[in-house]
Amino acid sequence: MGDAPAPGDEDEPDAETDGGLRAYTVRLELVDEPGELLRALAPIADNGGNLLSIHHERGNITPRGHIPVEVDLECPPDRFDDVVGGLRDAGVNIIQAGAEHYGEEVNVVLVGHLVETDLSDTLSRIEDEADAAVLDLSLAAPDGTDGVASARARLAIDSGRSEEALTAIRSIGTDKELTVVEPLLGGDA
Repeated sequence: MGDAPAPGDEDEPDAETDGGLRAYTVRLELVDEPGELLRALAPIADNGGNLLSIHHERGNITPRGHIPVEVDLECPPDRFDDVVGGLRDAGVNIIQAGAEHYGEEVNVVLVGHLVETDLSDTLSRIEDEADAAVLDLSLAAPDGTDGVASARARLAIDSGRSEEALTAIRSIGTDKELTVVEPLLGGDA
């Protein structure tokens, strides 16, 4: 009986889930024509999604000659399939959706023989073992692929899992003899 909510509490949204909303990332590819971005965003709002951010990579081109667009949105989990279906119905090409439901981003820098230790494998392990999505990667190899390189990775992770993800990334760094420079925390963190 002591676990029953106080009168009126059942209507209060859970602060951790922000009233049942969850953050998602959807990666799209769009034709470089006027109105395409707007056409891609309408199904999100029409199906109960709230836009959080849009990263429109106009300077980059996908292998099919289209523009990659990353959309962060929030919606109730039971509406996400409707959002994805609405995008497909509108003829929007979806590169990735459904597996992402991330609420936090973290930046880490990896330093070492990144190319020699298979950068692709390192990133795959980060995605699998840290349960993170690599959103962006910048690589600097001033001494060529045989020398020490550094990579900055912007990662998306589930809310509240940053320490768990960083522990997994540290372990991967140790396995591959890489230095992991963790994000600096600021403000009231």
